[in-house]
Amino acid sequence: MSSIGRARPTHEPQGVTVLGSTGSVGVNTLDVIVRNPDRYRVVALSAHSNVRLLAQQCADFAVPYATISQSDLAADLKDSLLQTGARTEVLAGAEGLLEAVEVPGCDIVMAAIVGAAGLKPTLHAAELGKKVLLANKESLVVAGELFMRSARHGGACVLPVDSEHNAIFQAMPHEYHQSVASPVPPDGPSAARQTQDLESYGVRRIILTASGGPFLDLEPGAFAAVTPDQACAHPNWDMGRKISVDSATLMNKGLEVIEAKWLFSANAANLQVVIHPQSIIHSMVAYRDGSILAQLGVPDMRTPIAHTLAWPERVDAGVEALDILAMGELTFRPPDRGRFPCLRLAFEAMEAGGNASIVLNAANEVAVESFLAGRIGFKRIAEVVEQVMQTMPNDPAGELDDILLCDELSRQTANRVVKSYG
Repeated sequence: MSSIGRARPTHEPQGVTVLGSTGSVGVNTLDVIVRNPDRYRVVALSAHSNVRLLAQQCADFAVPYATISQSDLAADLKDSLLQTGARTEVLAGAEGLLEAVEVPGCDIVMAAIVGAAGLKPTLHAAELGKKVLLANKESLVVAGELFMRSARHGGACVLPVDSEHNAIFQAMPHEYHQSVASPVPPDGPSAARQTQDLESYGVRRIILTASGGPFLDLEPGAFAAVTPDQACAHPNWDMGRKISVDSATLMNKGLEVIEAKWLFSANAANLQVVIHPQSIIHSMVAYRDGSILAQLGVPDMRTPIAHTLAWPERVDAGVEALDILAMGELTFRPPDRGRFPCLRLAFEAMEAGGNASIVLNAANEVAVESFLAGRIGFKRIAEVVEQVMQTMPNDPAGELDDILLCDELSRQTANRVVKSYG
């Protein structure tokens, strides 16, 4: 087991780099850290463009290093840091993100950058053998095989932050915890378990729950008039706009299915999506003996964040315990793939293999960005993704350069499709 994956004494605080510290996951991570000052210290933060908040975070946590990925804002960040009195060294651009996971004292990397921009630094953290708290979906969606291989070679401890995958992880048997959270080198004595399927652990299937988003019961004819603000008004979770739109189309759940494939050595036959509007059961694991284990909790990202930060221990997350007497009725229903074609497209990409998931993700990012900018309607998101998937060849995913090239070509194709809609 990787030493980073083991619990450390409370008198030795672990150094944490938060990639994407100004986003919702990043802000919640800092909230958990401030509640456990004896256990964690922040060694680096990063943001894309939110200079003011990043500078304030650096001052609040006495952070030694900060990266602004939009390089032309580096001077603004330095000025803002001077105003706060923070003694923080400024890094910038894509190289700055890589440096943020290399800084002295970095033990844990919270990978919370949304989109493909988070791929390189998250992959780098895995290669360096860090404890990687994985909130960046794209690392597994577009580079699952490469990422997991890099984690094994680097001896990284990979823990899922998404509430669904974190719930699955908690409900899996102890032996599987070791396989997922503490990858071993491919030639190590436990290498065989890295490729064992779920059945070998007594697991029959993984059940990912989905709230269904804000349009679960919307009349089909009303989808064309959906606005970005409506799509971002999630009934249960407070998330960024891109993720909120993905939740409204159920693409978010589709991407999580692909993630689960890599995290848990699963396939389409043992992955199931169930609509659970209350978002109390975050996911379940069904076993061979007929039992189902579920993880329950109030919808608050601080719970999985605290779990991954402290694993295998437990720390205060600032989250109220679930009141099972007050939670009311829990309901479940199958997803309507006709109403939500993005979920169907994600399953198709997973089953197709090759670079299909790369194409899916890139096209979706372009389509969602175009929707939020008012260039296309809500229903066009799935149409753009499907057209790009039909256009791009399904080649092997390859190494990082191949993945990035496919990502770029898919984005170019998606932009052409968006423009064709006028």
